[in-house]
Amino acid sequence: MLKKITNLTSPNYKTLDWKTVLLILFLVAFFIRFPFFFRDYVDRDESTFIIMAQSWVNGHLPYTQLWDLKPPITFLFFAVIIKIFGKSFLAIRLFGTLLVALTALFTYGMANTITSKKVAFWVAMFCVFFQSLFGSLQGVMSEHICTFFFVAGIYLLLTKDSIKWYFLIGILFGLSVMSKLNMVYPVLGVGIYFLWEGFAIKQFGTILKKMVFMGTGFLFVLVLTALPYYLEGHLQVWWQSIFEAPLAYSDSKFHSPLKVLPFVVAILGLLAAGFASKKIDIKSRSLQILTVIVIAILISFMQTGKVNGHYMIQLYPFVLIPFGIMIGKLLPEKKIFKPLAIVLLLLLPMEAYLEFVNIVGNKMQKGSFFNGEGIDVPKYIEAHDLDTKNIFFTEYHIGYWVLGVNPPTKAVTHPSNIAREELYPYMENPRKMGMEELQYIMDVLKPKTIVARKGKKIFDKKLVEYNEYIDAYLTQHYFLLATVDRGLIYQRLE
Repeated sequence: MLKKITNLTSPNYKTLDWKTVLLILFLVAFFIRFPFFFRDYVDRDESTFIIMAQSWVNGHLPYTQLWDLKPPITFLFFAVIIKIFGKSFLAIRLFGTLLVALTALFTYGMANTITSKKVAFWVAMFCVFFQSLFGSLQGVMSEHICTFFFVAGIYLLLTKDSIKWYFLIGILFGLSVMSKLNMVYPVLGVGIYFLWEGFAIKQFGTILKKMVFMGTGFLFVLVLTALPYYLEGHLQVWWQSIFEAPLAYSDSKFHSPLKVLPFVVAILGLLAAGFASKKIDIKSRSLQILTVIVIAILISFMQTGKVNGHYMIQLYPFVLIPFGIMIGKLLPEKKIFKPLAIVLLLLLPMEAYLEFVNIVGNKMQKGSFFNGEGIDVPKYIEAHDLDTKNIFFTEYHIGYWVLGVNPPTKAVTHPSNIAREELYPYMENPRKMGMEELQYIMDVLKPKTIVARKGKKIFDKKLVEYNEYIDAYLTQHYFLLATVDRGLIYQRLE
């Protein structure tokens, strides 16, 4: 094992080709992410994407039957996989692994235009690690999808000069933004850089042509996503759900940019130090573009006022390249580098090692590698012939997908959306208030089965009114039928 790792840390970089690099990156990504293939969910957002995608596969455009606050290309990624492979956690997680490997490959391609193959290889390797470890990154997040499209577009931007390529670049940028809306910040950043470059080198006409082609490709994607809604008479739903709702949500959930400021200062400080020390070449056009992208993404974080772990996926490919160049120039002799690389390769996937132990333990105890309450609770429900047509998952909502049913209303596709009243005007939901929606579910729909989580309030602890209502209602109208690990299964008394 140690010998294999040692060989990995010192391949013949000069003979590395794209196929070999992709194979290595995929195998590393697969090893790190494979034990999480069997989890019910890693992040609740991933569960929502799957449920939205299944609705699309069933013939309902996103936002028409179910609703969530993400652009449609994210749902399309999952819908295509489900359409081809059926309801398969393995297929979804496998294609997520492929996304990570391809993003790292294009990161390698970008780095290879700026620095040595050796540094480019290690930048790509750590791109795999940082996109796959720590927090909820083992799931398939919208950031994985949007970052892949954007990195592919930037790679073409750095390596292709023919105007015809800029239409494809625009398409990739459009797909990125239609996967996660905040990617419009780095897209605009690139556009501003091009305008500045056009004036600086006095080739504004040529630059403008490239931007027109790029803009046309971008608009082409927007038109394609709007077309199905136009044909079904739901164009307003498309506009409101993709553009108006995120703006309303952003305005209502203000977080001070000061919370993100230390992180922003740290990243920009390291970049500034690299430029000042001349470890990073400030005259390099490629590095200038990457720096503009980093700044634009950081601005989007400041506008949001927070930096969740999965947000960082968008940043990693673009900061790892300049940081990798700096480290490559600062590292001492190879005698120290190789042991350090081996230690990092052994220690970084610690979460993967622990999850391997978890799935083996689950297999020995329950007879299945698949694990988590989102799988075990539906198994219990089916095994005991409980009602599945009228069920409300306040937690583990991937259970809807496992059981083949829909959430009780559009507003609870993602369980937390019920309290986001600023989003109701854009859902085309009959009820416009969160408590009204909750009362409708409990008093009118009257779910036969409710699933909650042990040791956790059903709603965010700040939502005192919601929790007081649901706790009192459960006490009066439901009884606790079973506890499956941390999953609580309530049955209605009537």
